[in-house]
Amino acid sequence: MWSDTESEDDYLNFGEVSQLAVDILTSDGMLPVSIGVFGNWGAGKSSLLKLIEQHLNADERDWIVIKFDAWLYQGYDDARAALLEVIATALTKAADGNEGLTQKTKKLLARVNFFRALGYMAEGTALLAGIPTGGLLARGAGALENASDGIQDEDEYENLSKTAKEAKEHAGSLLKSEAKKSPPQQIDAFRKEYSEILEELDMPLVVVIDNLDRCLPTNAIHTLEAIRLFLFLTNTAFIIAADEEMIRFAVADYFKGASDRHQIDYLDKLIQVPIRVPKAGVREVRSYLFMLFAIDHGLSKDKLATLRDGLEKALQQSWKADPISRQDALALTEESEDSTLAQAFERADRIAPVLANSPIIHGNPRIVKRLLNVVKMRSQIARRRSMSLDEAIITKLVIFERCVGVKATTDFYRLVDAEQGVPALLKQLEEGQGEIPDNAPKTWTDNPTTKSFISKWAQLEPKLSEVDLRAAIYLSRETMPVGAYVVGLSPGGREVLDVLVATKNTSSPTAEKFLDTLPLEEQIPVMEGVISHLRQVSDWSRKPKGFTGACLLARHSDDAAKILIRYLQELVLTDKPPAWMTTLLKEERWHKDA
Repeated sequence: MWSDTESEDDYLNFGEVSQLAVDILTSDGMLPVSIGVFGNWGAGKSSLLKLIEQHLNADERDWIVIKFDAWLYQGYDDARAALLEVIATALTKAADGNEGLTQKTKKLLARVNFFRALGYMAEGTALLAGIPTGGLLARGAGALENASDGIQDEDEYENLSKTAKEAKEHAGSLLKSEAKKSPPQQIDAFRKEYSEILEELDMPLVVVIDNLDRCLPTNAIHTLEAIRLFLFLTNTAFIIAADEEMIRFAVADYFKGASDRHQIDYLDKLIQVPIRVPKAGVREVRSYLFMLFAIDHGLSKDKLATLRDGLEKALQQSWKADPISRQDALALTEESEDSTLAQAFERADRIAPVLANSPIIHGNPRIVKRLLNVVKMRSQIARRRSMSLDEAIITKLVIFERCVGVKATTDFYRLVDAEQGVPALLKQLEEGQGEIPDNAPKTWTDNPTTKSFISKWAQLEPKLSEVDLRAAIYLSRETMPVGAYVVGLSPGGREVLDVLVATKNTSSPTAEKFLDTLPLEEQIPVMEGVISHLRQVSDWSRKPKGFTGACLLARHSDDAAKILIRYLQELVLTDKPPAWMTTLLKEERWHKDA
């Protein structure tokens, strides 16, 4: 199995992109600067940030590198105050040993708590955004928090607790001495103190912000608004990893009525240098698979490093040379041609084009890794149960499930059940060079994308027309319900799915709030996930969990509504729908229109 976390090793030739960011940071006269690292969920933004951090740590200059996980504070603290506090805490650590400078950093840390206590974070950042606030949001001294709450490194908590206590005491005195100052005056004072500290430290500071993709719109905007306090201040840089579409959605949600132009301008004004995570093509996906299979094979660190270097050099020369051959890649590992790694490399050659070109997967590294983990999990269970299943067959089926969706997969598995594991349709597909027969399920042909994928998928090795697939289908159904892994959801999408399944009331403000955060591209997968849950229901005399959530999602998305309508039309009930369903659907516009 492979860990679903960001990697410190470069498997996708991101080194060139990360070096570009470092070149900007280290060029004379470039600071202050804000850099955006843009890419879809799972595209490798966090891994790219890791590589940038490694480059900075190896630089001859001393850098103060601060990592801020915006998602970590969601629901626990004001994101604006949390970011300021983490920065002030890092400066306090950097100033250790310099008594005069330490006093200044403690005052800066105290001012953050002062902001938090009087509501200046909401007041000040709103003013920066050009929004009238109508007065201070006074909360009183009782709202002061312990400054050490913002420390993300637990090892530093004990060492800085004394500083935090002193900062809190400073904040108490600030309440008396500076409470009459307006938010703009307080913010100016903060910026001035911060600039003086950095000038005295004579060290550039880089704040790396990650996981904005996982945040609700309010938390994402609050984090970005806090960054505005530091823009154009000496020796400071921000690197912000985000999905551009997510930020625009957050702007539209937070600033009600914001035009499309406003959404674009907001990001353009905040980010000076945009850098986009390169989309993984066939060669990159192939190299990525080689590395994942090599790791799973248990190669030593030295051999893994040799393989990685060889693959990286080949990718760098891809503009003028053929890709590295499977035999040459295997030679770098010193494994034989009949080894299990050689078989895995051969499988990588077969599936890389599908994974890279599928409009559902798009070569997304995180989705690729998750697919392989599903394959590995099923293979391990098959071995424990003495089921004779080739891992290549399992891989081919998992790719099918992920790329065609729940309904098309269900239709395929029904054919397998009905025809004793060897559906004639597969033989027609393989012999017809992928041309979809007329007797294929409508779910295979209604969508041009699905139809095109199945045509290419059928030509992948191994061929399945002579294989009894019942064991593989049984394993698929038992190890993971169809839909749970098919959707390949982001953490935020998974959270929305969980909320919808648990929602009981169609007027639920919580469900509405979460639906507002759901990206367009995840509306259909989430609906498929809810329907996958409903497929397990046997008693429809009472409203099952998930039905209300499905209706709410249908209100928000016409495309998702079509999925739900098709499911309801195919749902086999008694002579007529139960009374609760008739009542619930009676006023639903999406159901009336159908």
